[in-house]
Amino acid sequence: MSTRPFKVLGVQQIAIGGLDKHRLKTLWVDKLGLEVTGTFRSERENVDEDICAMGKGPFTVEVDLMQPMDPEKKPAVHATPLNHVGLWIDDLPKAVEWLTAQGVRFAPGGIRRGAAGHDICFLHPKGNEEFPVSGEGVLIELVQAPPEVIEAFAKLA
Repeated sequence: MSTRPFKVLGVQQIAIGGLDKHRLKTLWVDKLGLEVTGTFRSERENVDEDICAMGKGPFTVEVDLMQPMDPEKKPAVHATPLNHVGLWIDDLPKAVEWLTAQGVRFAPGGIRRGAAGHDICFLHPKGNEEFPVSGEGVLIELVQAPPEVIEAFAKLA
């Protein structure tokens, strides 16, 4: 196995799906005190989400509360309540290149701009013959860390 040319810096986000994001907000915002920092809607991704936050500065973790725009369409963001986990990556293009060469399967769509404005891509929850390594049932989002996050994590090392 070759040397990994990137680092996983920390948890960037946790995405939670349900049929009604207002019910999710009752716990996460009203009871646990997370702050709603934005919203995101995408027909292509079949999602209507509230973007919440916990923590401060570069150690903020995003918590996305997602409901489908149409429960009968895919992707079914509500079908798995813990929809996905996002990880800060210091060099996303290198990570994708290296992981692909290691047999990791990525979900369709490649690297693209995510709801919070960072470049993202997803590791597929299931492997296949060509790419046998996967999230083993978990959708994992790799998120390009901005410079301030990279610097903050470097100070911890």
